[in-house]
Amino acid sequence: MPTTTTDRHRAGPNWPFWVAIAAVTAAYLAFLLYMLLATATYTSRDHLIRSLGSREIRYAMGLSLITCTTTSLLALLIAVPVGYLMSRSHFFGKNFIDTLIDIPIVLPPLVIGLCLLIMFQTPFGQAIQQHVRFTYTVTGVVLAQLVVGAAFAVRQMRSTFDHLSARPEDVAMTLGCSRGRAVWLVTLPAAKRGMFSAASVAWARSLGEFGPILVFAGATRMKTEVLPTTVWLELSVGNLEASVAVSLTMIVLAVIVLLAMRVAGERP
Repeated sequence: MPTTTTDRHRAGPNWPFWVAIAAVTAAYLAFLLYMLLATATYTSRDHLIRSLGSREIRYAMGLSLITCTTTSLLALLIAVPVGYLMSRSHFFGKNFIDTLIDIPIVLPPLVIGLCLLIMFQTPFGQAIQQHVRFTYTVTGVVLAQLVVGAAFAVRQMRSTFDHLSARPEDVAMTLGCSRGRAVWLVTLPAAKRGMFSAASVAWARSLGEFGPILVFAGATRMKTEVLPTTVWLELSVGNLEASVAVSLTMIVLAVIVLLAMRVAGERP
């Protein structure tokens, strides 16, 4: 039943509600901006340039870019089929599988690193390490990032497939396409923005991962050192200027990724 003017008058004005919501939003945004502004103005430009020019930080930046990009591509390879399965199929135990997929999202990062470390101490893990070594290596950095990043990418891809109509795919199948060919020719091109968003989310999450990397891959300078590790190492020796410089770099990279996702039309 439509609401009449008399009903709205009896219910009272809406402006207090919107003013309260706007006040909470403004307070939250002001806190975030002040926090970032305080960090940005803590150091001078000369200190920033000198810190970012150090050999160790340049190595960490390069390794972070390489491992995050590798992780995002691997996460996408996992997220597309898993997200499609969870979106378009119904099977016994689906809720349980859904819960398992979310475990890396809710687990404390240090616990993920500890679980990885213990897994590679088992006979199965030792057998893998005879061929590819993961613990305290760069490949371990990628694996630690992938465990968390893939979970977020799967969430994103499932949401993307949920919002895509299955009808074009069904029409392609009635015209003679197999399920796999219909997905390849129809669904994946339509999901390209979601795929970009999923890869971006995995990349951004990987950039900020610290706990699993510290426990599983270590924090060895010029070996397994990525940007979050550098912040911790510099803080541990009292070099606050360098840790601030690296933190600002990570903030800039995170903003760039978020803006790219907005431009692509998908929200994280």
